[in-house]
Amino acid sequence: MKILKSIGLALFIIGFGLFNFSFFWASYQITPEVIRTQISDQKKSSLLINESSSLLNEEFNSNFKFVAELHRAFDRVNQSQLNLFGISEQEIDQLVDRNPEKFSIASVDSAFAGSDETAAFKRKAFRDYGSWLDGQPTQLAQLQQVADNIRQYGIVSQFGFDRYAIKDLTYSLTKASAISPVKNNPLLYLLLTIGLCVVGALLYILPKLQLAPGIKNNGIFFNAMKNVQWLGILTGSWLISFYVVLYFYPEYMTNWVLLVNPVSKLLSGNEAGRFFLYGFIYTLCILVMGVRMIINYRHSKYQILRTCSVMFFQTAFAFLIPEIMIRLNQPYFDFKNIWPLDYSFFFNNRLDTLLANGGLGIFMLVWGIALIILGVPIFVYFFGKRWYCSWVCGCGGLAETLGDPYRQLSDKSVKAWKAERWIIHSVLVFAVVMTIGVLYTYFTNNSWVLFFDSYKLREIYGAFIGAGFAGVVGTGFYPLMGNRTWCRFGCPLAAYLGIIQRFKSRFRITTNGGQCISCGNCSTYCEMGIDVRWYAQRGQNIVRSSCVGCGVCSSVCPRGVLNLEVKEEDGRFGKPILIGNNHIELVE
Repeated sequence: MKILKSIGLALFIIGFGLFNFSFFWASYQITPEVIRTQISDQKKSSLLINESSSLLNEEFNSNFKFVAELHRAFDRVNQSQLNLFGISEQEIDQLVDRNPEKFSIASVDSAFAGSDETAAFKRKAFRDYGSWLDGQPTQLAQLQQVADNIRQYGIVSQFGFDRYAIKDLTYSLTKASAISPVKNNPLLYLLLTIGLCVVGALLYILPKLQLAPGIKNNGIFFNAMKNVQWLGILTGSWLISFYVVLYFYPEYMTNWVLLVNPVSKLLSGNEAGRFFLYGFIYTLCILVMGVRMIINYRHSKYQILRTCSVMFFQTAFAFLIPEIMIRLNQPYFDFKNIWPLDYSFFFNNRLDTLLANGGLGIFMLVWGIALIILGVPIFVYFFGKRWYCSWVCGCGGLAETLGDPYRQLSDKSVKAWKAERWIIHSVLVFAVVMTIGVLYTYFTNNSWVLFFDSYKLREIYGAFIGAGFAGVVGTGFYPLMGNRTWCRFGCPLAAYLGIIQRFKSRFRITTNGGQCISCGNCSTYCEMGIDVRWYAQRGQNIVRSSCVGCGVCSSVCPRGVLNLEVKEEDGRFGKPILIGNNHIELVE
């Protein structure tokens, strides 16, 4: 058993080491053909080619240097276009001279006379951005403000590259310019990296089958990986770095994306993108660590079924079905994802895509809305929030499998509970306000709602909540704060489900206080930071809205004190749900 574990650990370390090494194992060489292929606008591609003399046909051994040079080329293009189409100080002075008292928008025709593209743009842009000045007293500061708005919002987006285009093109150009063994033979390196990690992890996990069933607390708070010691901190740091690069600097991970090209082409027929890489790794983590979860909790039928459920929903609904739908020329759609966790569901591009895809698109839209309005309250009423958070959700699935070794790190203090309630409900309010603004903009074409810009609001939410909180903190902090940091403190859907569970659900965890021996297993293993022992000692039902009904507290109880139950119509509780007899071996 020890030999098998050692071999598994060695294979995992080799695969993981090669995976990290492959991050840097590439050179980059951009050509005019690559630029023309990635930029469909011929004028813009020609401009970038003209400003890329220091890049073209030169091989860079560092992706950091290559990306830096590429950004400089974009900046040179933008500056040249600003110089060409920007409104100069002399032209503003001419407008002042033509309008000594009151400004007339008609005066822009004579101020920007000419038949060339530059003059035509200036006339149109000043009318678009400065029509509000018509009839107003002429003020130099206001005219300068219009000119600045044209430079900031009009010229770069139309004739150059705005920051969104630069971000997307930097990634696509870097990927297309890569020269590496991984790009030449991705399947081989996929097997040597991720493949070895999977095989090694399974070899390390499977010997646990030789141990007697039941949860064992052997040295859990002395383990360097599981108790915020050097190995756990190192793991957390790697996860945080991975998410930062994935969301904010994807141009640096193009070699990793190239690894999974064969899998992407097999499923959807397209080349892999960064989120395909993420979804692929995410799914493998749930599957491999799901095997570990099943072995560890094999004394509980409830845990086995629950783990199989999250493995199935992640693999089928979140990963395979959306990719197959793309192959069938249908919209990418995760049927199990629900607003407000799926915060972009009502974004204009999502709505337009669904509405443009006929009957199937309409069905997807109706399905998503029905889950929000009908599915959530009905299922929570009968089963509690566990039906989603512990059986279906991908975030919960990763937390329950990959994050299971860290569940004892969740803070059980009252202070943490108070912070949790404020933060998670604030995120829910933020999501609701943002969605109202998004829908208002969709139906009115006006981005300003009262005092905020809906586009800016969705950008802030996506960066700080969708990427920063859910990704960087939500997963990266597993080894630092426990496996349900996002679910506990940030998930707006968990907040919505929790409100219904707290007040309108028949589900409860019931306790038999007379049997409790105050061992503390239940509180130790509660991933949601609930001091379960406090309730068990008093024989009180656990009604906390944060409870996801994972049932682990019951699975680790040596006395059968805790049970997941559903209240009958007469107020009594029915029989325990699949967690009735827990035969747990306590090991000294």
